[in-house]
Amino acid sequence: MEAGKLTPEEGLLQLRMEPFEDLGYAKLDHHRELRQGVAEVIYGAGKTPGQIAGIAAAMKEKGQETILITRLSPAAAAELKDSLEFCYHERAQIGIAGPIPQPRASGKIVVATGGTSDMPVAEEAALTAEVLGNEVVRLYDVGVAGIHRLFAHMEDIMAAKVIIAIAGMEGALASVIGGLANCPVIGVPTSVGYGASFQGLSALLSMLNSCASGVSVVNIDNGFGAGYLASMINQL
Repeated sequence: MEAGKLTPEEGLLQLRMEPFEDLGYAKLDHHRELRQGVAEVIYGAGKTPGQIAGIAAAMKEKGQETILITRLSPAAAAELKDSLEFCYHERAQIGIAGPIPQPRASGKIVVATGGTSDMPVAEEAALTAEVLGNEVVRLYDVGVAGIHRLFAHMEDIMAAKVIIAIAGMEGALASVIGGLANCPVIGVPTSVGYGASFQGLSALLSMLNSCASGVSVVNIDNGFGAGYLASMINQL
């Protein structure tokens, strides 16, 4: 660019396509934040504590201030404490190294659950959204079995920029909220329920077949995916 051979736009495109860092066991994409707006997140399941620590160290070396580690088991978190300074949220099975940033968007993300049993998935979604720079309002245990509990929070629902509706069993919460709210609703089916719920499949199908407009659905128990998508919508 300095020599005049590239325009600023062409130079930025080349930076976005820079190669990854090969750690042997992982190929770390340091330019993901430049390319997509959000830095890499470490998926902890299946990785050894040593691998997680190595990836986090490489991220820190490149200047990443906050590192999100999802699906981090309590056993792995306990081992990792010796090699990485981070805060562990056991219910969500999330580790956060570094500070949670101040909200970058004026809108609020509401995370609502059908029941208390859905809270692990909800906390994964809520913490993900907070790490990505959003203000989150939590409405837990407001399912359709006692729908007056949901109606008591209509002000929060109507003020939201995006809502994450998390439920197992028959997964009706997403449709109910979708029929009330004037913003996008992201349904998250959970594996909570008795035998015929098929580990969340019945809630997934209910949400996919929602008659309420403006409801989209992520995979079963995918709180991270919902929190990420909600952040993208909130920061448009």
